[in-house]
Amino acid sequence: MSSPDARVGAVFGALADPTRRHLVEALASHPGATATGLAATLPISRQAVAKHLKLLGEAGLVSSRRHGREALFELDATPLAEAAAWIGAVGAEWDGRLGRLQQLLEKGGAQLPSGLNL
Repeated sequence: MSSPDARVGAVFGALADPTRRHLVEALASHPGATATGLAATLPISRQAVAKHLKLLGEAGLVSSRRHGREALFELDATPLAEAAAWIGAVGAEWDGRLGRLQQLLEKGGAQLPSGLNL
């Protein structure tokens, strides 16, 4: 299994493309959609949608199952939660740093430039 950093990186890479973000949103609201059905919501071919779905699948965001001749696609939000946790951890680290900077400035009587709030 890949490392957490690699999984989060794969999620960010997959979500860097607006078409793939659209597909994630579509699958969140319509689980079990087909590539043909998803292509109907975009100005691209079914084959292009299939390629995007493959990349989303490689990032762990989409799974598929066969139903007759069609593949049905579903969103797996677990990797999104891992990416959100990473963002939260980085944000918390910076919140802490900025809080300590604000305390140092207040203790020293220094003023922040106008318009800059920590």
